[in-house]
Amino acid sequence: MMRALANPIVHLELHTGDLQRARAFYAGLCGWRPERIHAGGRSYLALDMGDGFGGGIVQCDTERPGWLPYVEVAEIAAVTERACLLGALVLLEPREGPAGWRSVVAAPDGAEIAFWQPKDRDR
Repeated sequence: MMRALANPIVHLELHTGDLQRARAFYAGLCGWRPERIHAGGRSYLALDMGDGFGGGIVQCDTERPGWLPYVEVAEIAAVTERACLLGALVLLEPREGPAGWRSVVAAPDGAEIAFWQPKDRDR
């Protein structure tokens, strides 16, 4: 019997130094068709990964491309603080955006994870 996840992954974001190459690869491999979204003076390639699961591709300076999972949480500040107590390094303090709050931490082994609190939840 499968147990429900307490904090599900709700979004995957690819950080890459070659946006066009990544866009073409994942469209050809997985059929993911990106949609350009303009927000806050920047653009973002949003991906519909199926079954309402979303993602995106971000062009950034990175030596090695990587996927960043976003985990939905009930209280962004508390989870970010708990991550610190467990040895994580905060890469992005909780920040408000149009649809919710996000933060990013690096686990003690260096792996990165993002937290997401949608605005439709009570804060």
